[in-house]
This record gives sequence, C-alpha cells and structure tokens, in this order.
Amino acid sequence: MDEITPFALALVGGSVCAGLMAFGVISLREREARAARVSFWLATAVGLACLAVVLLPSPVRFAILCGGAGGLIIAVAALVIPIGPRRGFGGRPTRRVDERDIMFARGRLVPGSAAYEQYYALRPHNRKPDDLTRSQPGLLSPDAELADAVIFAAAEASFDLTEAVRHAVDGEVAPDPLERSPEQWTAILKAYARSYGAVEVGVTRVEPYHIYSHVGRGTGVYGEPVDLDHEWALAFTVEMDHGRISHAPAAPAVEESARQYVEGAKIALILAAMIRRLGYPARAHIDGNYRVIAPLVARDAGLGEIGRMGLLMTPRLGPRVRLGVVTTDMPLVADTAGDDESVLDFCSICRKCATNCPVGAIPSGDRIPIDDGQRWAIDSESCFRYWNVVGTDCATCVRVCPYSHPDSLAHNLVRRAIGLSPAARRVMLWMDDVFYGKKVHSIDKIKR
Repeated sequence: MDEITPFALALVGGSVCAGLMAFGVISLREREARAARVSFWLATAVGLACLAVVLLPSPVRFAILCGGAGGLIIAVAALVIPIGPRRGFGGRPTRRVDERDIMFARGRLVPGSAAYEQYYALRPHNRKPDDLTRSQPGLLSPDAELADAVIFAAAEASFDLTEAVRHAVDGEVAPDPLERSPEQWTAILKAYARSYGAVEVGVTRVEPYHIYSHVGRGTGVYGEPVDLDHEWALAFTVEMDHGRISHAPAAPAVEESARQYVEGAKIALILAAMIRRLGYPARAHIDGNYRVIAPLVARDAGLGEIGRMGLLMTPRLGPRVRLGVVTTDMPLVADTAGDDESVLDFCSICRKCATNCPVGAIPSGDRIPIDDGQRWAIDSESCFRYWNVVGTDCATCVRVCPYSHPDSLAHNLVRRAIGLSPAARRVMLWMDDVFYGKKVHSIDKIKR
C-alpha cells in the first residue's frame, strides 16, 4: 500500500496538472489571458499539493486518497443525475409583431418623411426616445466613440451588399415543379445549406407569430400588412468568429457581424433561387429585408432556445451566430422545436450578459409573463441608443456569454455538462467565473 498510494497520487495529480496546462495553452491561443493565468497557477498548486501529500505519513496519505476518491464519486454523481429546480419553457407568442415598432425600423425613419409622420401619428410615445437616439452620432458614424475609419468602411461595404441584393429575395417560379418526397427535399436543402457555409439547419412549419404584421423596412410599401402564406421555413446559422467578437464592443465586432450577415444572405438567396427553379415559391429573409422574426423561426426549427439576452442560444456556439431564413411551399419535414430547459436554467442563474451590459438593457431578474409565455424583456431602446453612441452593434453580451466560447473539445465538454443537470450548470458557471471573471473586458479595453 505504501507503494501504491504515491503512485496513485502522482497519476491523479499528474493528469489534473496536464489537463490544466493544456487548457492554459488553449486559452493563450484564444487570447484569454486571465483563463491562461488561472490554469497555470492551478496546475502549479495541484502539483505542489500532491507533492506535499506524498511527504505525509502513509496512513494520512491513504486516508486523503480514499477521501478524495469518495468525494470525486459523489461529485460526478451529483453532476450527472438531473436533480434540482425545473424551469418551464418560454411558451409561444399569441400576437404578431409590427415590424415598424422594432428599433431597426424606427432608426431608419427620416424626420419630415411620410413614413416618419405616419409612424409617430400611430405611436406618439416613441417620438421622444427615438429623437434622442437620432441625436447621437449613429451606427458606423465617424463621430462615434469607438469609430475606426477603415473597419467601419469594411462593415459599411458589407451592409451595402446586403442592401444591393434585397430585391433578389423573391422571384419567378419555374412552371413545372420537380417531384420528390418531403424527406428528400429536406435532406437536399440541408445539405446545400451546409455546403455553402451554414453551421446548423432546421425546418419548421410557419406559424402566424413568426410573421411580422406590417412592413417596417426592406422591399414593399412601408406600413402595409405583410402578405406571406408559405407553409414551411428553413432556418440556418452562420458562425461569427470568436476572435473578432472578443473585441466587442469595439469596431472588429461590428465588422464581423456585417460580414456574417453577408454570408447568411448568400446562403438564403441561393437556396431560395434554387427552390424557385425547382418549381416552388420561396423567399429569402436577409438583413434589412425580413418578413419573419428569425430567432422565433430558428427556435421552432430546433436550432436553439431564446436566452436572457433575447438572442437564440445555439448548442455549439451560443449566441455567436447570425441567422438566415427561407420560407417556401416546397414540401418539407419539420424538426423538433428547440425548447431547452438546460439553457433556460443556465440563463436564469448566469446573469453575465446582464452584469456586463454597458447600459443595463438586459434584465438581471427572472422571466416575466408575456403573451401566454415567459421571457426576459430587453430594453431595446437603451440598447439601440448605445449602438448609436459607440458606432458599433456592441455585442458585449455575445462576447461574455459562457456559451460563446470556441467550438472545441474542451468547451464542448463544458457545454455537454451544462446540459446534464442543474448541479452541473452551477459548477460550470462557477468555473467560468473563476477562469474568465464575472466582469469581462474586451481585448481593446485591456489595451487601452
């Protein structure tokens, strides 16, 4: 036994040290300085602790080893067995949203224009806060706090492209539809979406609450009822680069956001045109020209759950994605909706996005009843106004979210653990706070 105990301690301690050192190297590659420092310090501490235990008398060493093994078994059981508080799902909306009311549409209104007068006659209480937002420098303005002439020009160029192709979202349909089974069409479209760069793809039946009630931007006549009677929607995600988002709220984050809007538009436009050539109606829904609420469609298509920050939380990338949607009458097969109790529970205890939001636009409390369901109500006016102050689309909440870490083995193991049990979620949140901190600073802020 005297020989086995030191060997066992060396084996366990060495494995833990090696794992911590490896995570430290991974963190350096991800430019996460704090996580790297913590990993290397913990690896040193574990190594020294094991050495100290080896120097203790044999009975004490054996007792420590047995106690550690027993504690490990209990801890693993607690992390795996799903015991703990349950979170009800968010429910589904009971009314349609008027696109004219969203901040992106309100931000486009030009004082003195017909649309401006029409909207504020309808919603006079929104004029004062919107005029305050318009008094700020503006998104991608050279006078904004975080202005960067070169990066802003690149972002503007990406948005120019999505603006230029907005009339291509719909078009003529070939007269003779090609016949395939719904299962075959679904498999074909998903495969093409992935081949063009989509990360995840799902299908849902179009529900009334997916569709905006009135046109607020893009093609069509401002203020007219939205006419969309397609039966099916295919939703997909594209990944935003972790390295660029880690600069949030500085300029590289908005450049990456704009770049992925272009990628999403590319995939949606190609798929919609392909479907029309096969003989079925189809419309692409891209940045600035939606007829549907993309996060709700994507959630019902099984791509994720709506989290505290109001964005879609995907299993592999969290909110670090952009969404695209194609609606069509091509016969498809629906996926299981993305109702995920583990995400709702984790978001309920995490609050990291709320803690780090520069203007407190994300609530730190519980979900509230809205439209026969529950959700976190975001202060969209404060959020959008901050964008117009700093000149970027912020993305601080995306940057700090524990789900947003890179799609790698180490982080995927954590994501897998989060899905197992309430106890595991609390341990993983504590670990995220230890390695990354509760209050997270962007790379650009650290440099300044």
